[in-house]
Amino acid sequence: NSIIDKTAKIYSGTQMYDSFLGRYSYIGYDCSIVKCKIGSFCSIAGDVSIGSAQHPLDWVSTSPVFYKVSGGTGKHLGSFDIPKIKETIIGNDVWIGSKAIIMQGVIIGDGAVIGAGAVVTKNVPPYAIVGGVPSKVIRYRFEKEIIDELLKNQWWNLNDTELRRLSKYMTNPKELCKVLNNMTSEHNSNFNKMCE
Repeated sequence: NSIIDKTAKIYSGTQMYDSFLGRYSYIGYDCSIVKCKIGSFCSIAGDVSIGSAQHPLDWVSTSPVFYKVSGGTGKHLGSFDIPKIKETIIGNDVWIGSKAIIMQGVIIGDGAVIGAGAVVTKNVPPYAIVGGVPSKVIRYRFEKEIIDELLKNQWWNLNDTELRRLSKYMTNPKELCKVLNNMTSEHNSNFNKMCE
């Protein structure tokens, strides 16, 4: 039940359920992805777990044997419904390091970086670099002004022709933002002329 863009790639051993994978994104070897919407240009290393099942902490027992379907041991003693899995959302241009675990229902902002081995239990702001168990913000990739410009212009939505033209600016965030702003101004100016 997953949708995978034709430009995306999933490496062997990875299992993906009820999920979406955006353009030019890839998922490394031996990952588990459950009910997750993954944006464009994401880089997900191997052995990453996103949206896996959770056990009820407020029940007397955390064992799945009390659900009405088989789980864990393959047997069941109860008739409770399995709680619905919460959708996890991974923004665009997100890099997730090897062996990271992202709990279900978490939202990872555009441009964020999840360090190897991190356990992400809370939402991650755009362009934040997080690491640790549980993960914490280490720093931001860029200054606020650049982050705001990148989020406003959303370069990841541009078509391949425009991205090829802009690729020479990908090592210079400030210059890319200037060029994107000029493109937006030109587009608005041309649109206004057409409407006159």
